[in-house]
Amino acid sequence: MNIQKGKTEFLMGIDTIEQLQTWLNEHSFINGIAFIGRSNVGKSSLINSLFGKSTARVSKTPGRTRQVNIFSFNVENRETKTVESFYLFDVPGYGHADVSKEMAQNWQKLLDTFFQLCSEKILLLNIQDARHPLQDSDLVFHDYIKSFDLETYVLFNKVDKLKTQSDRSKLRNRMPEIYQKFKWIKQIHFTSAEKGDGLPAVELAIINFVKRNSDMKGFL
Repeated sequence: MNIQKGKTEFLMGIDTIEQLQTWLNEHSFINGIAFIGRSNVGKSSLINSLFGKSTARVSKTPGRTRQVNIFSFNVENRETKTVESFYLFDVPGYGHADVSKEMAQNWQKLLDTFFQLCSEKILLLNIQDARHPLQDSDLVFHDYIKSFDLETYVLFNKVDKLKTQSDRSKLRNRMPEIYQKFKWIKQIHFTSAEKGDGLPAVELAIINFVKRNSDMKGFL
């Protein structure tokens, strides 16, 4: 099975609490994944590497994702020749984005609404910078998200930017500590959107999650 690259479709961007509440209430059994991370961790580039080059808009300016962007993506089962669609959510980043206080408050309300109303069939992929893991804003986010009981994986992105093998080993050696401290984290991956490191394992993890929650017999 594989994610069909280039077949991901943008459905809508939601930037008001009322619209997000309405959409989530009308789609109470959605099955899919959500990407979230601190500003400028390469979230959009990672999405594009997994789902197709032009899926998410990439910007060098932190904090450019200002809406809950909703996409559909396809998983293909080549053996049974079946295709099933799932939802992909690109959620506004947290941390120090160069935005107004009013905009930051609106983002927080959007996040609160999204996590309170989204289905338990949503896999949360938390993107962090491998060079600067577990920043204060990451720790605050994990303290916040643990009460929502969503399956959560952490992707340490930009591993290609770690200068030495020793730096990579230090990060990998912290895995037991991370699992112990954040018991709700089910998987940890080390990725590079630019070089492709770790992306096949992430794609497989996504497919396994949505397949597990799928009602389509060809995917069970």
